[in-house]
Amino acid sequence: MCAAGLIDIKRRIKSVESTRKITNAMGLVATSKLRKCRKELLLNNKFVESTEKIVKKLASSISDEEQSIYFNGNNSKDKLYIVMTSDTGLCGGFNANIVSYLETLVKKDDGDTNVVVVGKRGIGYVKKTGIDPINEYVDISDLPTVTEAKIIFEKALEMYINGEVSEVNIVYSEFISPVKQQQKSTRILPIEKLDKVSSNCIIEPNVEQVLGDCLNIYLKAKVRSILLSSKCSEQSSRMTAMDGATQNANDLLSNLNLKFNRIRQQIITQEISEIVGGAEAQK
Repeated sequence: MCAAGLIDIKRRIKSVESTRKITNAMGLVATSKLRKCRKELLLNNKFVESTEKIVKKLASSISDEEQSIYFNGNNSKDKLYIVMTSDTGLCGGFNANIVSYLETLVKKDDGDTNVVVVGKRGIGYVKKTGIDPINEYVDISDLPTVTEAKIIFEKALEMYINGEVSEVNIVYSEFISPVKQQQKSTRILPIEKLDKVSSNCIIEPNVEQVLGDCLNIYLKAKVRSILLSSKCSEQSSRMTAMDGATQNANDLLSNLNLKFNRIRQQIITQEISEIVGGAEAQK
């Protein structure tokens, strides 16, 4: 009976050790990806900041009488939410927290809500809330490119310009530090009125065309920054989840080894008792 118990515990120890190797490796991979993603996020944020300065100068050249859909909006009452989720799992409550935050935002809206999901894992979570996504983008790389940001942004811009939605908001997990991420909603359209700044620029061929081109570049870079921030949060959540899983495996192994040693000690004690008893019986 005891021997059978030892075999079963050995099998469980081997299984847990195998799981621990996987979770530990996944934690290391997530750490490496997070480091690369943070570096890319920092560089892209610098580009966004420099582009924003140019946009402010160009916006200051527009007179109060001139109208720009980028700033003044349209007459629609509907809103568009682009939800950033992950394409893969094993990242703790990353996706559930984002979708839960989206649900609270949707409940506050008066008009109809349109939702676009970025990431495979978020599709199921969103549908469980009773929201049917109008579009889905999957297989986003760990280091999102400008092309991927462009694909997501251009459809949203088209809906906004055509008057289908009055706002374009991105719901994502903002990366603050490896141990802190915060669910956030950022409105990218319409853009808040920029403060007037002095501008001595000569703009050719005209302000409207140059401003439109600059805003497209700026907004795409902004979307990419949000994508990168979301990916950083995802890798950070996965790193934390895998570290926790590895620690749980270590605790389980410790308990199993203790149980194994106790049963083995019982078997040894029983065998010694039988030997001593047999020797006493032969006297």
